[in-house]
Amino acid sequence: MTTGSLTVLFEEPFWVGIFETNDDEGLRVCKVTFGAEPTEKEVMEFVDKNWHRLQFSQAVDDTPAAENRKNAKRLLREAKKKNAIAWHRD
Repeated sequence: MTTGSLTVLFEEPFWVGIFETNDDEGLRVCKVTFGAEPTEKEVMEFVDKNWHRLQFSQAVDDTPAAENRKNAKRLLREAKKKNAIAWHRD
C-alpha cells in the first residue's frame, strides 16, 4: 500500500513543502519551494498540476534498526559497563 503526506512550513525566507511517499520500496521525499505563504487552494492546485513532475529521492528503508529498538535503560547500562571496563584498563 502506498501512503503519502505533505507538510508546508516556513524555512526563512521561503515557504516550502515536504512531500513524503511510503510504499513497498521504502520512504521517498521531495522538497518544493513555494516562496510566499501559499493558501490551501494554491497548494491543492500545485499538487494537481505538478505531482507527476516531482523529483523524489531514492527510497530508504524506514524501519528502525534493531539497535534503536533496545530499551533505553539497557543501552545506558551497556554504555556504563563499557566505560567501566575501559577505565579499569588504564
